Amino acid sequence: MSRKIRLEDRQCPLSTTVRHVGEWWTLLILHDAFDGYTRFDQFQQSLSISTSMLTARLKTLVADGLLERRPYQENPVRHEYVLTERGRSLRPVIVALAAWGNRHLAPEDRTMILVDAETGRETEPVVVDARTGKSLDDSAAYVFTAGPAADGEMRARYAELGRQRRGDGPGPGTA
Repeated sequence: MSRKIRLEDRQCPLSTTVRHVGEWWTLLILHDAFDGYTRFDQFQQSLSISTSMLTARLKTLVADGLLERRPYQENPVRHEYVLTERGRSLRPVIVALAAWGNRHLAPEDRTMILVDAETGRETEPVVVDARTGKSLDDSAAYVFTAGPAADGEMRARYAELGRQRRGDGPGPGTA
């Protein structure tokens, strides 16, 4: 995956997030890490991934601060890959992606589901506002806007989108 980001996207948190986790193997490695895998051979066996691809992906995950590489054996030296706090903070994202995928499959076609570890009952993950508990699915009720670090172009984009939502301007992408 290219590590290049368009100049206009450098401020966008979606672009920078995709730079870290938007590659197929990266998501699968992180999923396995959440399942408790830490060793190279475990990832390789689970994913049937080539040695060179796994090596490259693990190096990137370590460089991005999502995994920590630490020795678990001295002679010969062998390393394990453990989720960092930053890496662990991606779990809700992985859960949400899996839930989205399952939502679009027939129940009998789901190869994995999220369950309550104590009861074994299937859960239905949702993304909610921490303050109100309301689901963030409604894109009219919850909208993005420019943040404190946004430049003039980003501020103008969201000001225009705000006008459009209020009915004061043309829709997105129209003149």
